[in-house]
Amino acid sequence: MSSASMTTPVPPLANRMKAMALLGPGQPLSPVELPVPAPGPGQVLIRVEACGVCRTDLHLVDGDLPDVGMPLIPGHEIVGRVMTPGLGVAGLAPGQRVGVPWLGWTCGDCTFCSAHQENLCDHARFTGYQIPGGYAEYTVADARYCFPLSDAPDASHLAPLLCAGLIGYRALSMAGDARRLGIYGFGAAAHLITQVARWQGREVYAFTRADDTESQTFARSLGAVWTGASTAIPPVALDAALLFAPVGALVPAALRAVRKGGIVVCAGIHMSDIPAFPYAILWGERRIVSVANLTRRDGEDFLALADQVPVKSDIHRFPLAQANEALSRLRDGKLQGAAVLIP
Repeated sequence: MSSASMTTPVPPLANRMKAMALLGPGQPLSPVELPVPAPGPGQVLIRVEACGVCRTDLHLVDGDLPDVGMPLIPGHEIVGRVMTPGLGVAGLAPGQRVGVPWLGWTCGDCTFCSAHQENLCDHARFTGYQIPGGYAEYTVADARYCFPLSDAPDASHLAPLLCAGLIGYRALSMAGDARRLGIYGFGAAAHLITQVARWQGREVYAFTRADDTESQTFARSLGAVWTGASTAIPPVALDAALLFAPVGALVPAALRAVRKGGIVVCAGIHMSDIPAFPYAILWGERRIVSVANLTRRDGEDFLALADQVPVKSDIHRFPLAQANEALSRLRDGKLQGAAVLIP
């Protein structure tokens, strides 16, 4: 999946494009028609083939994240074809398939960038947040943050790998060599990274809402050895827990589930407040860490690994115009796997 794709003939470039945009706080996305953007130096113009719907998109639309500029075109799990490379772009040709992730630009000069921690860059800009995203027929992206993709899989199956897969992979990496792995919140990221974890020989314990038997059945179908309510104590102590559900109350629940020396990885960009908890459940050198964004190295490593496993996305396709319906189903917990918009 990470290998460079062959180029395909480029269709004529349109002058106008359709998009779904957030025009005001608390509003649903609105259909808009805009000029097709032009790539600047170091950028590429991309015709969007598919764009995954991520919980971070939901946080942006629901006002959970700060400094949201309006109008906003969300979407950061983008798969598309290069239409026009900007000045100075090398290595990306018209017709080539690429993927665009959440991290869309970094300064390259700050302390974090210099230390190969570009995911922590203080000046970073993010796709579908500060940079117009993929809920559109066309988008512009920094060529440095475009991953060449194979032509073989359908674009809609590749899209969730660009964030759900990448963030899941970074979270799994933070768990080290943990053999018994708890996963809290069995959505898009969980269903992808469970496949990787099982391929690596780990045991997966899936935690969901108590009444969500559908997600529990889905988790077992992917190889989970145990499923239960998010507040349950598993039958064995876990080496690590990955929290994909943005619920702060799950942090103490996960601490109670991990062994001494275990780690709780908070994988969301946003989470509700973590309630007070007794020191006793942290004691024993248990740790709590967070995942912040991703690096290009994460993308390269995960896409190569996803091809090797291979990781298969369970998807639900929606036309671009039904972006609000896709977000609503995600908000209500009515999606197994991942939603993908098709322009």
